[in-house]
Amino acid sequence: MKKLYTVGEAARLAGVTSETLRHYDRIGLVQPSRRDDWTGYRYYTEQDVVWLKTVRALQQMDLPLREIRRVLAYDSLEQVVAFLEEAERKADEKIASLEYSKAKIRLARRDYEAKLMAGKPGEEALVRHMPERVILLSDTLEQPTLENLWSYQRHFYAQIGPARREEFSFEDVAGVYTENSASRLFAVCTRHSAIAGLRTLPEGDYLCAACTGEERAAAEARLRRIAASEYGTAPSFTVEQIVITAILRWSYQVQIFLG
Repeated sequence: MKKLYTVGEAARLAGVTSETLRHYDRIGLVQPSRRDDWTGYRYYTEQDVVWLKTVRALQQMDLPLREIRRVLAYDSLEQVVAFLEEAERKADEKIASLEYSKAKIRLARRDYEAKLMAGKPGEEALVRHMPERVILLSDTLEQPTLENLWSYQRHFYAQIGPARREEFSFEDVAGVYTENSASRLFAVCTRHSAIAGLRTLPEGDYLCAACTGEERAAAEARLRRIAASEYGTAPSFTVEQIVITAILRWSYQVQIFLG
């Protein structure tokens, strides 16, 4: 005699809810092999449970129920193999998309962590030791805007040109570099070759302060006064690193090289 399972038991074995089984029954996707005419109770066989688990697996491939119904009706191994090959291809695409999203989330988290390290706008200046950084200056962009900051890496790759694109890669870090009263948006290089617009920010101590966009000029002036009076230095350049503070919002960390 075949082992029979109630709706609740079959649902637990298949990893779905009892209501899901009732829905499958109503639409004719997977129906119980036995019904009690007197009580109306439904009973599932072990083969029914296998079908339910198969439906569950197909749903995890993001297949709609109408597509699953078609797959369950396949009557040749060729059809099954072709379906699984396509399902594997789609799964690879989904994994690649998730990996890309994960990488962007990781970079966004790093931006927020940098904000925490930088402190809140208005806090006192602090000294941070920075590693050597190679930056590429934009040949046209002087200040960040919502439009150019959203896709700033695309701007720099376009500036490099497709023939040399593979020679460069960038951190998800942007800022404004100012020297001799001329300002340019920059990207931080992780891989680069010789090209116009490269600058090397030396390793060493930098006097830093967080500020809003409206406070940038005042923050820079204040840091230069501190650098001159307390450290006896007058650096030739200023770095204003962009710090993401929220979705589509940013502030700055002004950095003055102390040597």
